[in-house]
Amino acid sequence: MTHTAKTARQLDQLLAQIALDHLFIETLETRNSDRLDFHDVSVWAVQSALMAAYQAGLAAGQNATSKATDQPTSQQAT
Repeated sequence: MTHTAKTARQLDQLLAQIALDHLFIETLETRNSDRLDFHDVSVWAVQSALMAAYQAGLAAGQNATSKATDQPTSQQAT
């Protein structure tokens, strides 16, 4: 599995978990049924889900930044 495919799978899993935890939506897969594909959700649940997604993105950005600063550069100061 490529790094890109793994990252995409992890993102899909994260979004599905946020949908389940905050919006009580069991899956984000299209099931071709109005009853299963459309959901009534409260505004506070939407706000909570958006905040969780924002926090996950913030954490991912901080993680990427820390990994970039931990990497040795190809040119060392003498």
